[in-house]
Amino acid sequence: MTTTLSRRREATIEDLCLIKDKAELVNGEIILMPPTGDEPSYASLATSSSLLQHARRTHQGRAVGDNAGFAANLPRRKSFSPDAAYYVGPRGGMKFFPQPPVFAVEVRSENDYGAPAEIAIAQKRDDYFAAGTLVVWDVDLLSADVVKSYRADDPQNPRIFRRGDIAHAEPAVPGWTMPVDDLFDE
Repeated sequence: MTTTLSRRREATIEDLCLIKDKAELVNGEIILMPPTGDEPSYASLATSSSLLQHARRTHQGRAVGDNAGFAANLPRRKSFSPDAAYYVGPRGGMKFFPQPPVFAVEVRSENDYGAPAEIAIAQKRDDYFAAGTLVVWDVDLLSADVVKSYRADDPQNPRIFRRGDIAHAEPAVPGWTMPVDDLFDE
């Protein structure tokens, strides 16, 4: 009797580019990200729009909206797809951005709560920093601490921005600010 062992092939960035949904390449697997709801989508768009205005005004960097792909060269992670971002690296043309953004925004959706989600969010944040991202926002529209702004130089102590505050992403996006209240469509 013969036994055949099949070895699953590790997915690549090229494979990821064929996916028609938002996804990331982690641990050799394509991880699909479900569509988001009304409020998280609005917060993502508001942040991208604010970053776009800043980039146009300063002629520095690029604002990036949801579903863009950023290549990464980490042992466990080969891509990111933040909800909003600011990028200063080389252009990617029609392909993924060739390196991670300097500022990444992750807006929590309805399934981004509980102990497993907290672990996954912390791991992704660590990956961003390992890849060179300077600031990562964890946006939680259901919390009084709406924006937790993590910096690569002090990743365990986020700066908290609440309603009524003016948030920023220093040092990743110099001079840019955004009212936290703009994350809400009210």
